[in-house]
Amino acid sequence: MSLFGDGLEAAVQKAFTRPAPKSAPAQMRYLVRQLKGTKAVAQLLRISQRTVERYVKDQIKKPRPELAARLEREVRKRWQPQIRAKARQKAATTDGIVIDTRARMGYTAPIGSTDQDRIRHLTVALPPQYAARLFDAQEAGASDARLQEIAAEGLKEVYFQDGGRRAGSLEEVRFTDIEHLEFEL
Repeated sequence: MSLFGDGLEAAVQKAFTRPAPKSAPAQMRYLVRQLKGTKAVAQLLRISQRTVERYVKDQIKKPRPELAARLEREVRKRWQPQIRAKARQKAATTDGIVIDTRARMGYTAPIGSTDQDRIRHLTVALPPQYAARLFDAQEAGASDARLQEIAAEGLKEVYFQDGGRRAGSLEEVRFTDIEHLEFEL
C-alpha cells in the first residue's frame, strides 16, 4: 500500500477489541463467512476453490509465504468493521489524530526568513478536520502524495502557525524524506 495509508490503517487497528484469527485455517474460515462462499475467497486470493476447501477442513495448515501475506492482509482489511468505523468517526469528529514523524521539513516564506529544510522529530495532535480529511482521502483511494499533502497542511496550521497566532505569512510546508511516521487515534 503506502507509508501514510499503512500508518492510518495501523492506527485504526489499535482500536480492535479482539485479535484477528492467527492460523491460516481460521483466517480462511473467516473469509469464507465474510464472502459467503469458497469460490469468492478463491478468486480473491488467486488460488483454487479446492485449496480453500482444504484449508477450511484443516487439511492444509501452512500456506506459502506470499499466500500467507495475502490472507493476513485480506482478513485485517475486513476485521471488525463496526469498531473500525467507530474509531474513524470518533477521530474525525471529536478526538483528532496524533502524528509522530521524523522527516525533513521546510517551508516557503517571505524573503528574509530562514526557510531551510531540516530534519525534525514532531509529535503533533492534529484537529478532527484533518483526521476527517485523511480518512476521507484514504477511502477515496487517494495516493500517498495526497495524504502527505493533507498531513503537511495540518502540520503547517498546528505546528508552524500555531492556529494562526504566528507565522501568518507562511505559504507552504515541505514534508519530505520521511524516516519515521506513525499515527495514533
